[in-house]
Amino acid sequence: MNYIPLPLDKIDFDRPLPINVWDPVGNLLLRKGSAIQADRPRHFFESHQACVTEADFRAWQRAYDRKIYALLRQGASLDLIGSVMMPDALQESDYAAGFEVQGGWLDLREVLHGILSLGEEARRPMDRIEGIQDKVRSLLKTDADESLFILFQGLADTTLGYCATHALLCAVVCELTAQKLNLPEVIRALLVRAALLMNIGMAKEQDVLARQKAKPDELQQALIGSHPQKSVAILRGFGLTDEDVLDIVAWHHEPDETLGLSRNLECRRILRVADRFVARMAPRSTRTALSGMGAAKSMVTHASGEEARVGSAMATAVGFYPPGTYVKLANGEVAVSVRRGFRANTPMVVSIVDNLGVAMSSYIAKDTRDPQFTIRAPVNFERVRQQINAARILKAVPKPDHWT
Repeated sequence: MNYIPLPLDKIDFDRPLPINVWDPVGNLLLRKGSAIQADRPRHFFESHQACVTEADFRAWQRAYDRKIYALLRQGASLDLIGSVMMPDALQESDYAAGFEVQGGWLDLREVLHGILSLGEEARRPMDRIEGIQDKVRSLLKTDADESLFILFQGLADTTLGYCATHALLCAVVCELTAQKLNLPEVIRALLVRAALLMNIGMAKEQDVLARQKAKPDELQQALIGSHPQKSVAILRGFGLTDEDVLDIVAWHHEPDETLGLSRNLECRRILRVADRFVARMAPRSTRTALSGMGAAKSMVTHASGEEARVGSAMATAVGFYPPGTYVKLANGEVAVSVRRGFRANTPMVVSIVDNLGVAMSSYIAKDTRDPQFTIRAPVNFERVRQQINAARILKAVPKPDHWT
């Protein structure tokens, strides 16, 4: 049995606790439904290393997050939010078991692709959706640059299932942008879930469109226009009841900001811009993909007002040359961006083709702040024919805290 320390600083001692309290070896200290009475003061629980089971704590945390989320939506002050205690009641849904996704981004993409492509035919998907969301945030927290590298590399390979790659990359870009814009964590969680699920109403067709050589026909255009509402209908059928996630999904394509719930306006802006940003960088038979720099410029120069502000934050968050995309250096070499730099235009890169067009046999990290390795231009995915060893490239570039 795994135990989590009892958060004594967040407990109202005069109200009953909704879970059992134990010591680390499994002795019951306080039964569920009891309050911490004066005969067992705080130091009693401190001295006995009071704790709760991991399952109980996760359910308790979900209930706490729900309280915080409600206060944020009501416009409560940060002081009030900071003083909120752990709740004294739980809902049955707080104990919903999340599906734990094993492995990395490729495994995550496979699980998500299964849900998206099945659509309304998916069976009991909510536990897997929660598990996917937890894994997304875990992988991103562990190494954001590696996450971007793997997903941008996957964006060019439509055989892997474009709908899932697009969804995961949008979720990551949204999370990084929302962090840059200082959105609270509980709000970012809603945005990430909406990004993962926004296109479930057209996931199969999204994979088809990524591969077909003709522009969308009338039926496909109609589906593109109607898929947000279809996605909402599917998600309601799954049992998803969070009106904010459903609102973000419903209006994620709509530029008319008077529609939908006003409290979700910033989330909808971020998702709308991220959706376009990722789509413009994806190769298509009917058009040339934009480079990271080109997509970043389009977010700012082709937008105005609030969308331009969000686009600027997004470009700063992921960089002008995001990890996983290609560049040409001042010395004539073609390189792949691996880690974001101190500035949006100075990533750490690894050269893969020399100035004579010959594939390089060894991978050496290069800092684009050095004049000889300055980036001359971005290079589109379609122009790079060289196969790379992603694992070796990632190892060639140390994490940011190892270089100055």
